[in-house]
Amino acid sequence: MPSGPYDADAVEEKWQQRWLDEDTYAYREGEVDDPNTAFAIDTPPPTVSGSLHWGHVYGTVLQDIVARFTRMQGEEVYYPFGYDDNGIASERLTERELDIRHQDYERKEFQQKCREVCAEFEDEFTENMQSFGFSIDWDNTYRTIEPRVQRISQLSFIDLYEQGKEYRKRAPAIWCPECETAISQVETEDDEQDSHFHDIAFDVVNADSAGQEEFTISTTRPELLPACVAVFVHPDDEANQNLVGQAARVPLFGHEVPIIADERVDMETGSGIVMSCTFGDQTDIEWYQAHDLDLRVAIDESGHMTEVADEYEGMSSADAREAIVADLDETGALLDRWPITHTVNVHERCGTGVEFLVADQWYVEMLDSTDEYLEAGREMDWYPEKMFSRYKHWIEGLQWDWCISRQRSSGIPFPVWYCDECDGAVMAEKADLPVDPLSDDPPVDACPECGHDEFVPEDDVFDTWATSSLTPLINAGWDWDEDAGEFTMDNPELFPMDLRPQGHDIISFWLFHTVVKCYEHTGEVPFDSVMINGMVLDENRKKMSKSKGNVVSPQEVKAQFPVDAARFWAAGSSIGDDLPYQEKGLRAGEKLLQKLWNASKLVDSLTPETTPEIDDEELSALDRWLLAELDAEAEFVREKLENREFSKARDSLRSFFWGTFCDDYLEIAKQRVREEDDESAKYTLTVAHRRFLQLFAPVLSHITEEIWQEMYSEGTGFESVHRTAWPEPTGIDADHAAGETAMAVVGALRRYKSERQLPLNAELSAVSVYGEIAGFENDIRNVMHVDRLETLESEPEIESVVTGIDLDYSIVGPEYGADVSDIDAGIERGEYEIRDDGETLAVAGHELSADEFSVERERQYTGEGEMLEADDALVIVRE
Repeated sequence: MPSGPYDADAVEEKWQQRWLDEDTYAYREGEVDDPNTAFAIDTPPPTVSGSLHWGHVYGTVLQDIVARFTRMQGEEVYYPFGYDDNGIASERLTERELDIRHQDYERKEFQQKCREVCAEFEDEFTENMQSFGFSIDWDNTYRTIEPRVQRISQLSFIDLYEQGKEYRKRAPAIWCPECETAISQVETEDDEQDSHFHDIAFDVVNADSAGQEEFTISTTRPELLPACVAVFVHPDDEANQNLVGQAARVPLFGHEVPIIADERVDMETGSGIVMSCTFGDQTDIEWYQAHDLDLRVAIDESGHMTEVADEYEGMSSADAREAIVADLDETGALLDRWPITHTVNVHERCGTGVEFLVADQWYVEMLDSTDEYLEAGREMDWYPEKMFSRYKHWIEGLQWDWCISRQRSSGIPFPVWYCDECDGAVMAEKADLPVDPLSDDPPVDACPECGHDEFVPEDDVFDTWATSSLTPLINAGWDWDEDAGEFTMDNPELFPMDLRPQGHDIISFWLFHTVVKCYEHTGEVPFDSVMINGMVLDENRKKMSKSKGNVVSPQEVKAQFPVDAARFWAAGSSIGDDLPYQEKGLRAGEKLLQKLWNASKLVDSLTPETTPEIDDEELSALDRWLLAELDAEAEFVREKLENREFSKARDSLRSFFWGTFCDDYLEIAKQRVREEDDESAKYTLTVAHRRFLQLFAPVLSHITEEIWQEMYSEGTGFESVHRTAWPEPTGIDADHAAGETAMAVVGALRRYKSERQLPLNAELSAVSVYGEIAGFENDIRNVMHVDRLETLESEPEIESVVTGIDLDYSIVGPEYGADVSDIDAGIERGEYEIRDDGETLAVAGHELSADEFSVERERQYTGEGEMLEADDALVIVRE
């Protein structure tokens, strides 16, 4: 091996390029004889909306560890990569980069601009990802806007339509005024915002009949007054029952609305009387449907007031709110106004508060199948198990079917035309997909329902998740076979996929929708297991964000630390939990790399080029013990990696390598080889070192490849350490406890010599050991140059010596007052007596009870020589 320190920059760049050139991680389809030997990873396609961030690196490291480990278990790993470049994120990126608005272009023209912008970002993203050496098969890279994926997405739509699982309906939909598109429930999140509560007086139309002239409505959204269509009172609200059946007059706008009883009213909020608007929230929609209320839409798609708002028409909803509040105050209808903080439903993409608008939208029917989707989730293995509860709670909280249509320019078109006469839907033929109804003709000349010959193309596009939810089918090559009249897969061995790795923040987005789509298309759960990683936080455990200025750039980290150090840091996570970025974790990884490098150079200098031929029975007891312990360690690491317990595997292997192998065994073996040319030690060093490289390989991918090729390459073509088999047990038996004790004894004797500045080969005339070291006596004697070694049947002569007395001054002070100083002085001079088996302390004329003092004791050897403690053993040294 080369001399000098480890040069991570040169090594890592070299192997990243070599792995690409050699197709080291390509999926070898021809080597899959049994579907069970193919391991498919359903990698999350990042949204093309910017540059690589540290969260991408962290999540991908965990995936990559699984991929590398699984290859070493003899399975052929399918590890693709994808880009989600057909959604609103790509649209907004293009608008930002080119300083344009999508509304100003024909869809085809704008989509081409999106492709060009996304291609630039994807190339940069790919280059950055490759600079971290992930074992991705880059030849299997897909994009969710490419024609093949568009075809699969449109096939999915048509299949679900033919199954009766999709419908088009003019209904209230969740709407983002900023993005000017419908969104699904999963794309919303709660945000705490400052606002105001307003007490507003409503007049009762028939005051004499009701017995009162007005009542109070409390609301945070006075701008919805023009959309008010009813007032509701709870049936148990006795104080206001006289209003039920009456009519109310809406202030400023003057229209009359009915007052109705309904159990959905929250009597604890505001006045307990609620106005219903079309639409303010989900409850308004339920009231609208249940009571057949009027439709008064006061806010349009861009968040501005409509003609229903009279003089406020054209104002933004925020401006209209302030204007309406001012006018209410002027007319005396505003009774009170006070600031509050409340939860607002916002679009997770842009942070804009959502509205509920009536529009024609396409939906996937889900609410009737939630039990099936929940059972599908139970069929998967969850790492960690606790994350299943998030999936479960999301399903149990569903209130809407999945709205999959979006009013955007960037996206996959719906393959649908509508009859201009009867509005009947005409689907594209499966063989013609992908199609764009804005530029392609319908597959029929006349409407199958009414015979009309003019059609209107659907100009909506699919929700991004409607396509990315198909990644298992995209990767398996799902398609419609026209001749067979059925759906088939090019690579059926990949489905269901073995692993879905993803962040916990998109369980309700990507995971749930993938289960829905794939289950409805195939009747199967789309993956066998789910691995959920947390988010990367800053050093103060705060979420990283550009606005806070606490974002960590992967390239900045890479400029400071080796990639393998970053991998070591990432492997220290507890799966599912958020992980703070801490440089001390990377520095610890860097130190391990140097330790592995230096230890490898030493092993290389001590061992021959080929492993010595030696039978197991010829091995010394210490060598047998090390190899047996390494067998156990390899099994432990394998088990933990299988269970995705990365930190336990990492920490245990590092401790065993650094402590047991380097600090203890390697020092012993070095001496044996150099002084005695010990074949057993050479053999053990070679076997153990090779195994350490393989055990470290899934985490420390670059340095293990470098050392492997330097020391163990056969020179007959490139064989990566990452394509070798996980170490099989040697099957060597050894006395675990005796070996542990023997190593502890050797360690104690080495420290003894070091503290006295004696050379390690200095002779010790006699050593006695009290502890179980049977079978290891010769190893201890030879390694530590002991002339005579004996084991003791009974413990050496040890007596317990008092080394100090501690007083409890909280008791002694009040009890003895001014005499405390005399008591302290007596203890200091040793003029005291402990009586009654430690229950009484006689000092300075006083007798202290057991609750007033405690005795410090130390075991001391009283025989000849010096006693050393070595874990559970005692060692007596006589030079």
